[in-house]
Amino acid sequence: MAKPVILTVDDDPEVLGAIERDLRSHYRSDYRILKAGSGTEALEAARQLKQRGTPVALYLVDERMPGMSGTELLREVLKLYPDSKRVLLTAYADTQAAIAGINDVGLDHYLLKPWDPPAQRLYPVLDDLLSDWTAHVRLPYEGIRVAGARSSPRSFAVKEFLSSNQVPYQWIDVDEDPPTRDLIRSLGDATRLPVVLFPDGSFLVAPTNRELAEKTGMQTKARLPFYDLLIVGGGPAGLAAAVYGASEGLRTALVEQGAPGGQAGTSSRIENYLGFPSGISGADLARRATTQARRFGAEVIAHEAVSLRREDPYRVVRLADGTDVSCYAVVLASGVSVRKMEVPGVEALLGIGVYYGAAMTEAATYRGRDVCVVGAGNSAGQGALFFSRYARRVTMLIRAESLGKSMSQYLVDRIAATANIEVLTRTEVTAVCGAGRLEKVAVRAADDEKEHDLDVAAMFIFIGARPQTDMVSGFLELDEAGFVLTGPDLVREGRRPRGWTLERDPFLFETSVPGVFAAGDVRAGSGKRVAAAVGEGSGAVGVVHRYLETV
Repeated sequence: MAKPVILTVDDDPEVLGAIERDLRSHYRSDYRILKAGSGTEALEAARQLKQRGTPVALYLVDERMPGMSGTELLREVLKLYPDSKRVLLTAYADTQAAIAGINDVGLDHYLLKPWDPPAQRLYPVLDDLLSDWTAHVRLPYEGIRVAGARSSPRSFAVKEFLSSNQVPYQWIDVDEDPPTRDLIRSLGDATRLPVVLFPDGSFLVAPTNRELAEKTGMQTKARLPFYDLLIVGGGPAGLAAAVYGASEGLRTALVEQGAPGGQAGTSSRIENYLGFPSGISGADLARRATTQARRFGAEVIAHEAVSLRREDPYRVVRLADGTDVSCYAVVLASGVSVRKMEVPGVEALLGIGVYYGAAMTEAATYRGRDVCVVGAGNSAGQGALFFSRYARRVTMLIRAESLGKSMSQYLVDRIAATANIEVLTRTEVTAVCGAGRLEKVAVRAADDEKEHDLDVAAMFIFIGARPQTDMVSGFLELDEAGFVLTGPDLVREGRRPRGWTLERDPFLFETSVPGVFAAGDVRAGSGKRVAAAVGEGSGAVGVVHRYLETV
């Protein structure tokens, strides 16, 4: 933690030098001593310290300064640091101004010039004030701070991106923190949220994921001009392919636009994954796998892949910034994205009460309040159990007659045993409403023509997914639902896929384009389980080796 600051201000250079010398002599081991020659200079210094998250323990300020008096300065810095101690330096003739400052800016003390000897007239006063400050002030977080509002969808998106990528941060709600709100206003447009404040004093306003990735030190560009294996997608299948590819000596890179882990990475608890009898969170599993892949030498590139083309014997992936990454073989493990709920009001409230997936960063926001979960799959069940630890009541809304039709039995049993989870069967959402936040969810039961309102603070949606195959649409053969066809599924009635020019049939996991493979949820016929995805990702690497022998 950086040392707290003592900031002294005086327009007389000789006085300023003397007070700085005395302060350093006594306090330099515990405090950083800064000086300013004017109120304006001091105010700017205070703003920069606030941006960096550096605490200011005490202001020692001369009262009579041109442009801005000491009292006026203290009134301004009070907005930034309301808990700092405030001491005025005055001449004997200015004592009335100091007395007025006690009422005006909550002055803690005033000292008369000269303060010699400091051991008797300076240090005892400041020691007492600093001791009180240390005892009552909680030192600020030193890392990344996200200053935003619950009514800002982008604030939620930034929190999710940082959390999913295991980047520590502190959330500051500007509606509940006036000093930070004033700081944001001083930086520019206070309506553009969030503002991400970094320890070095820099900041980003409403940043994109790409900007955050670059600023937080994630790899956003390929280090090599060419790879043996390029993996698109960082879910369980992609991470498994990266681990096995790199560990077996292939020059391997993985491209992921969001955060490693994919849909599984957002799961609050995976309890049926082999080897973890107590369960493991999706985020922890993704973190472990990413670390393992990097340890073997795989690159994990935070970027979006937008297209794929064939330039025999190479395969070329184009990234969102227009750069190309070339390789011999590609494993497409882009997974699935959530299916959108097409009911009135959902789009307007996304990120401010309506969420797709578990949105674990918002759990504390809804502590002690009522929420609902829409969906009947395993992800919905895991989400309901997770939020039941925070919310007063969790209402599950499902269209089926029971949870058992689409959910693992162990989850069904745990939900039935959880007192604050209620399951409404044969029920669908017809609308959501609210101004700046979710207020009500309108639902209708299958045997009732009337709508009923649920008073809930948040709705979490788990209603299925669609394959993320936009980048290969028209390039690879897909099934009617948009999933990638591979291996035997491509050979129908003895005929090979359209455009296939090789004598052999497609390998297992190989798509309609030789050298391009698919694994995990994006592949037609996949198991749609974490363990199955890991198996397919590792299995695809074995087939990649067979392909590379022919290149």
